Amino acid sequence: MAKIPTGSLTTHVQRLAAGAAGGTVPDGEPPVVVLVHGLLTDSLASYYFTLGPALSAAGMDTVMYDLRGHGRTDRPPTGYRLENFVEDLSLLLDGLGERRPVHLVGNSFGGTVAAGFAAWHPERTATVTMIESEPPVAAWAGHMAEGLAHARRDLVHDHAIEWIKERYGAHTARLSRGAARILRTTTLAEDVPAGRLIDDDLSALRCPLFAVFGGDSGLSAQVPDLEAKVAGCRTVVLPDQGHSVLVEQPARTRDLVLDWVREHHARRAGTPAGAVG
Repeated sequence: MAKIPTGSLTTHVQRLAAGAAGGTVPDGEPPVVVLVHGLLTDSLASYYFTLGPALSAAGMDTVMYDLRGHGRTDRPPTGYRLENFVEDLSLLLDGLGERRPVHLVGNSFGGTVAAGFAAWHPERTATVTMIESEPPVAAWAGHMAEGLAHARRDLVHDHAIEWIKERYGAHTARLSRGAARILRTTTLAEDVPAGRLIDDDLSALRCPLFAVFGGDSGLSAQVPDLEAKVAGCRTVVLPDQGHSVLVEQPARTRDLVLDWVREHHARRAGTPAGAVG
């Protein structure tokens, strides 16, 4: 684990080299995969216990980090627009000395950050995988404004946390208390929906895009639009799954991401897809 200066912040990052998690190092330059977590109740830990070690073992350089305001990364009182999160990622890659185009994997809000990065830094992006995510368009901003306002209104009440504890357990209640602290001590709820967007035609997304959804979450309704507007888009809808695909289906998600990154790394390198890992 390390902390890297990223502008005015210090960002907590965990880097697993190809083969470091018990696998073998592939011939040639391995792909680099950057895992971007979700908002408020999430941190890089969700990837450490799901995708991170498996990607490393499969021969991929793997980067996990805590978003600003989350985990062990600094929590400034302001500065939570999407462009701030995207710039943090760019500065983190600079700090790590990473010059290869990266395969971005983002869960929930992390997928939106990944899509924003791909739109505004296409030369640094190999592919994007969005897990239960939306690209940063006007509809997404509206959804975020409504959801964050609801969270900030409800999570300040002890009885709401107790209800969460009774229904979902102590761990989820603890995460909810942490989310309440972020909302109470920062401008995140106002900043996120007010950030920079891309056009609704998704023309800014020019790299290969892979989108994974739970069939019961509602976000899978984006599939026709994504496939129609983004060249090279591939989608998978997992039946009987809600928003927590990464946690509830880690093995399936891992296999999907591995196949996607291997395929596109091989295309870029001009080698057979099975050559990675």
